[in-house]
Amino acid sequence: MKVSEIRSKFIQFFKNHGHQEVESSSLVPHNDPTLLFTNAGMNQFKDVFTGKEKRSYTRATTSQKCVRAGGKHNDLENVGFTARHHTFFEMLGNFSFGDYFKKEAINLAWKFVTEELKIPKDRLYVSVFNDDDEAAEIW
Repeated sequence: MKVSEIRSKFIQFFKNHGHQEVESSSLVPHNDPTLLFTNAGMNQFKDVFTGKEKRSYTRATTSQKCVRAGGKHNDLENVGFTARHHTFFEMLGNFSFGDYFKKEAINLAWKFVTEELKIPKDRLYVSVFNDDDEAAEIW
């Protein structure tokens, strides 16, 4: 499956589950002096998560263009040496602004991967944060 197909399937899946498609924001954030570049899909929703902004929708899906230029996930020394390390990438995301939380997010993710992408369940492994008993129980 081509990347463009995966992207389209992802966006359409979440639109079919009540998410508003939101266009990728700029690689250079216009209203966030804490970031030099957009490095995550949730950056454009930062003010929504902090309560500074309200949107007309409570669910969103995006394919956000991102640049990795250092910081917390600084793996720049691997760029060019491995097939999976890049400085530019698109981050697919689905977001809920107080509409749902872990249980529905996990169920949607599982449904997307197993039903839309048709990845066999027996080929998937789940990991959770070691203190997150709630997520472990849902999985």
